[in-house]
Amino acid sequence: MNLFTDIRALVVEVLAGLAAEGRLPRGLDTGAVTVEPPRDAAHGDMATNAAMVLARPAGLAPRALAELLADRLAADARIAAAEVAGPGFLNLRLVPDAWRAVVRAVLAEGAAFGRASLGAGRRVNVEFVSANPTGPMHVGHARGAVFGDALARLLAFAGWEVTREYYINDGGAQVDVLARSAYERYREAHGLNPEIAEGLYPGDYLIPVGEALKARFGDSLLDRPEAEWLAPVREVATAMMMAMIREDLAALGVTMDVYASEKALYGTGRIEAALGTLRDMGLIYDGVLDPPKGKTPEDWEPRQQTLFRATAFGDDVDRPVMKSDGSWTYFAPDIAYHFDKVTRGFDLLIDVLGADHGGYVKRLKAVVAALSGGRVPLDVKLVQLVKLTKGGQPVKMSKRAGTFVTLRDVVDEVGADVTRFVMLTRKNDVPLEFDFDRVQEQSRDNPVFYVQYAHARIASVLRRAAEAGLAVTDAALAAADLAPVAHEAELALARKLAEWPRLVEVAARANEPHRVAFYLYDLASEFHALWTRGHDTPALRFLQEGDPAASAAKIALARAVAVVISTGLGILGVTPAEEMR
Repeated sequence: MNLFTDIRALVVEVLAGLAAEGRLPRGLDTGAVTVEPPRDAAHGDMATNAAMVLARPAGLAPRALAELLADRLAADARIAAAEVAGPGFLNLRLVPDAWRAVVRAVLAEGAAFGRASLGAGRRVNVEFVSANPTGPMHVGHARGAVFGDALARLLAFAGWEVTREYYINDGGAQVDVLARSAYERYREAHGLNPEIAEGLYPGDYLIPVGEALKARFGDSLLDRPEAEWLAPVREVATAMMMAMIREDLAALGVTMDVYASEKALYGTGRIEAALGTLRDMGLIYDGVLDPPKGKTPEDWEPRQQTLFRATAFGDDVDRPVMKSDGSWTYFAPDIAYHFDKVTRGFDLLIDVLGADHGGYVKRLKAVVAALSGGRVPLDVKLVQLVKLTKGGQPVKMSKRAGTFVTLRDVVDEVGADVTRFVMLTRKNDVPLEFDFDRVQEQSRDNPVFYVQYAHARIASVLRRAAEAGLAVTDAALAAADLAPVAHEAELALARKLAEWPRLVEVAARANEPHRVAFYLYDLASEFHALWTRGHDTPALRFLQEGDPAASAAKIALARAVAVVISTGLGILGVTPAEEMR
């Protein structure tokens, strides 16, 4: 059940009826008609823009059309009042039974309440994390991992067929640096002093890699030239780093469907095939780029390069794919990788990248548009930095990592559930402050606690009701007479529940799972407000002594809130609390 969709259908039905009567032109395009919560709750429960967007094609003044609609809409049993406002907006107030029906629908549909068909079974690839396999993931990767996983869960709930994918950057110079760093730990495992030169990875996490190399190769790689040991050391070190990354992701509750290797693109003809496809379209050419905008660097010189005609698809400049020495640029394997995703038949691609990749957005969108003939959209979501604080001070680097705070440090400190929720309390492209003290507070200022406390309070109500001999199954509560749910505070809570299906669609369309976290906080606020009112107004308490019928109605409302909180937390990848400790 989606009450906003149902009322929009009513508006469209009324418009069709007016057209059939000859009072409106036939064939009006109602695609832009919306029904949504008004900006000011004092204006009503819902607002529609129908008169505003259809007045001109209908040949009527907006207010005149709004008044026509108001008369007809008010005849529906769900509508208490239809009021014209301003130049032609139409505000609707619904009868209490409309909101009680939402409570009943939540209990009947359970975890499926709010599930959307927006994706209609289409296939989406969400590529996220994709950290270099050179060490443990840092807290910035944690935010990208949480965001990507929550987005994947949200899209699946909205009807998409989702593939979660990790692109292993194992084809660049950074894995050679990893191998050289691991080799020094291999020497250390043999009792030699490691020479961790500037530019190598100093973290202690490579000590086990050195020991593993010793166990596998003995001393056969000692004092050998780099050309002989680089490849085998790189293979072992990369594999162990990826195993560590998988463990870190698992600790955060993240699993991937596909791990794609950059290295697999080299020497296999796949880069050449992707560029050949673009060349056949006339989009690859040899040319010389203009000097950079602004002050030209002293060492800049015009040189012939192989370029992708990215400007034909909205990019600022054409992009090099091959250097003048014949080697690939970093962009070339990215083209091949996205070509692979396009050829796998996805209907939508989403790349979750760090904020430092902002300069890549236009070129990636350009190449996907070219390779898919404009059929497959690419949405690039940039994830901003995380600032860690404790006691008002920045958290120091991890000794294990050597240069940064790891994902595992954070999860070990506060747990996966808290980490995940907090990472979604800001929009992905806004910097986030992660205060270790605040996220463990038991207060309204801590959104994790506040939402979990609402669920735990409801669980305690259900336990006490069961102990009192009341039937508290969802089926029994759905069958209860909900007339006692009549106070404005109770109906406000039911109205908030009605927003959930619409919120799912809005969040999924925008690829913004943080909206779920915001909604859950607002829902919890409405619930806690009702709970607090019950201290002074006994009629608002969920358990009504000596009145099992009223208790059943009010418990049904509370249980519906718990169902939606549990479902929303599931999208965020957070386990709902049954009790608070």
